[in-house]
Amino acid sequence: MTSHALTDTRVLTGRSLRHILRSPDTIITTAVTPIALMLLFVFVLGGAINTGSDASYITYMLPGVLLITIASGIAYTAYRLFLDMQGGIFERFQSMPIARSSVLWAHVLTSLAANLVSLALVIGVALLLGFRTGASVWAWLAIAGILALFTLALTWVAVIAGLSAKTVDGASAFSYPLIFLPFISSAFVPTSTMPGPVAWFAEHQPVTSIVNSIRNLFAGVPVGGGLWVALAWLVGILIVAYGAAIAIYRTKIR
Repeated sequence: MTSHALTDTRVLTGRSLRHILRSPDTIITTAVTPIALMLLFVFVLGGAINTGSDASYITYMLPGVLLITIASGIAYTAYRLFLDMQGGIFERFQSMPIARSSVLWAHVLTSLAANLVSLALVIGVALLLGFRTGASVWAWLAIAGILALFTLALTWVAVIAGLSAKTVDGASAFSYPLIFLPFISSAFVPTSTMPGPVAWFAEHQPVTSIVNSIRNLFAGVPVGGGLWVALAWLVGILIVAYGAAIAIYRTKIR
């Protein structure tokens, strides 16, 4: 049974990836917004921001930009899933001997692959803008793991939106708050510069612990307990989103 599900997932993931390859502008469009943000902050606003760090501003802000890249990219997952629902693909798959979970996992794995390419593009541009890091190979692997886990967690949130939406706009609109969330965190300015209630929210929302962990890994300094807080947030979101998505999916196909 497990082998059957894995084979079905591989085949359906190949189908989704081919759709991406036929329209590479999807990945390019996903990377355009964070790259534009980097250019804006580095060349226009960055000089007026005091981070209290010796690192360049592009190095300080890059972790937050990477999270925005992922938040932008998962909107396409919800969009493609919504189109499949409306196009009757799910009904056709139900008439075939295909593992039901493979349909969703194909979209999730495609999202993971597409977002990793977008992240590589953004990091490449950041290097051209002056980003430098003393991270070791193990630190880079840890950063990749955090970003992959973040992508998986948000992609399952996107699956919920894609399955529940009534319109195309509704399928992707859920990502706007997720894109905005890094701005109310330590991603672009220290939280100590914010007013009291805003600073409290920024300190205790998940993006801050994730950003700080990635920033410390890039700098090659001890991560501390913030990494465990970040992982707890990500695993918690992933479990809740996955459970909700599967429940909605079973209701839909029933």
